[in-house]
Amino acid sequence: MSLSRYAVSHSHTSSAILTWSYLCRRVLFRIYSFAQEKEKTYDRRFIQEWLSAGNRTCPQTQQVLSNTILIPNHLVRSMILQWCTDNGITLPPVENQEEDLVTNNERKTFSKIFERIASSSNLSEQREAIKDLRLLTKCNSSLRAAIGEKPDSISQMISTVSNPELENNAEVLEDMVTTVLNLSIHESNKKIIGDDSLAIPFLIRALQSGTMEARSNAAAAIFSLSALNSNKAKIGELGAMRPLVDLLEHGSMIAKKDAASAIFNLCMLHENKSRATKSGVIDVTLKAIADDSLVDESLAILALLSGDHETVEEIGETGGMASMLRVIKEDQCKRNKENAVAVLFAVCMYDRTKLREVAEDENLNGSLAWLAQNGTSRARRKAAGILDKMKRAVHHTHYSC
Repeated sequence: MSLSRYAVSHSHTSSAILTWSYLCRRVLFRIYSFAQEKEKTYDRRFIQEWLSAGNRTCPQTQQVLSNTILIPNHLVRSMILQWCTDNGITLPPVENQEEDLVTNNERKTFSKIFERIASSSNLSEQREAIKDLRLLTKCNSSLRAAIGEKPDSISQMISTVSNPELENNAEVLEDMVTTVLNLSIHESNKKIIGDDSLAIPFLIRALQSGTMEARSNAAAAIFSLSALNSNKAKIGELGAMRPLVDLLEHGSMIAKKDAASAIFNLCMLHENKSRATKSGVIDVTLKAIADDSLVDESLAILALLSGDHETVEEIGETGGMASMLRVIKEDQCKRNKENAVAVLFAVCMYDRTKLREVAEDENLNGSLAWLAQNGTSRARRKAAGILDKMKRAVHHTHYSC
């Protein structure tokens, strides 16, 4: 998705344009550095030109790439959409960039593998076919598109894996989950997989009982599917939130990041915010912040949830105020300060008695006054709003006396 499709109107302030330009500099498509195993996000047009010129290294780290597959980064786009909403900017509709044409050879390849999975009576042959499909759908975008011509094949493949002799095989489960993840990358497949009656329940089962890699990839698949609002609703209704929160708390670092991305995307739908809160996401994210682990992701989730009264109440009751004040005072990331003060503002607006705790901290550190002058535009607004409420509270107390 090119920068030209996200141009900001000249009627907006220069600061908004600069911030938007910064956000868009590396947006929407991810590549992986082999040596560091860290994902980087770039604009598709830029990174495609880079790769087409024969480069096989990450432009930022110069590390050799393990592969050159471009994966849409829907989390970054969701965060950009949230930023645009906060700043009164409307994005033009996204054009479909997928031009993958399915060839006859690819149709034949898919049909043969599918037949080996669905029809073979040889368990070893079925396991091998499932692994082959995982590898092919990882590398071949046109083969991923082939599923659209046979949408019922999703259910048939999952039904095959549900065979008791295959269901308890951790490697088979991992391969099938990863295949669903690979297929979900193709935009038109998101609705096909979401509409399949077995696909989302299968991913949720994998979240609950698979290997760590299977759970991580199931979370990544749920994140990918949740790009569609209709899928967000289904995934929430079918009970994915609790196992995602559990993975966020107890998973490997990669799994935690996948779970955080999925939770954030799902909570873009209002109905899922309450589900996340009831599943314990507040305790988990506050603990992560206290442990200096996944601070960025946890703050983004809390800021997104802070429009929900149930969430705000729990943050206020579980020591969240102190965590937000610490981030505002100590964190060097402007985005984190912005999210923390947004949460703080929501709590103070919901429960005015919390202003006293904030006032005591402000008298010692002056963090909000600094942020009201030096933060992002949103952070300045929120900090100024809290300071104004504090002054009003002091004036009201003095007048009452």
